[in-house]
Amino acid sequence: MSGAADASRHGDPHKLGHGERPASERGPAPKRIVVSYGFWIFLLSDFIMFSGFFAAYAVLVGETAGGPTGRDIFEVPLVATETALLLASSFTCGLAGIAMLAESRRWFQIAMAATAVFGFGFLSLEAYEFLHLIGEGHGPSRSAFLSAFFALVGCHGVHVTLGMLWLTTMMAQVWAKGFREDIARRMMCFSLFWHALDIVWVALFTMVYLMGTHG
Repeated sequence: MSGAADASRHGDPHKLGHGERPASERGPAPKRIVVSYGFWIFLLSDFIMFSGFFAAYAVLVGETAGGPTGRDIFEVPLVATETALLLASSFTCGLAGIAMLAESRRWFQIAMAATAVFGFGFLSLEAYEFLHLIGEGHGPSRSAFLSAFFALVGCHGVHVTLGMLWLTTMMAQVWAKGFREDIARRMMCFSLFWHALDIVWVALFTMVYLMGTHG
């Protein structure tokens, strides 16, 4: 009776709160929540940075200084292959997350290795595209359009390169230490980062390459 009376006095006659303290009085949030929140803030700041590059490209896309336009230099089949590789790497990254939940080191390493292979293939094709354009005299100094193009696509390529380094670090940590709680948090952050790069690339592929060749 005393428990029911106490719950009634506190405005919870059915004890739906199960006697728990309010969230504001429970002290610091779990580290998993804090890390996730902080990493989402980092991703949002990264999206803001990419938005600036996209805006600069949209303004400068027509400033060719008498040089080539996107329709003249972009090879959509090549970039479509890059897109397929990056999307495939996102799928295998998701499989790695499932393997982590199942605590299967073997399948985790296989999925992460496949992600690395797809990521390396993407970077190789992007490097080929850049070197080919520069070799043809269409480098970033040729026009404002090409400067914006190399800055936008190159910034994404740098992010993928850093992601590849992070990926190999995660493989080594799981190999040596298993699926500890701190390693699982890092893997969760890596997955968010990798999938975010896919989202940026889909926007980039659409705005730069598809609209550049058909717009």
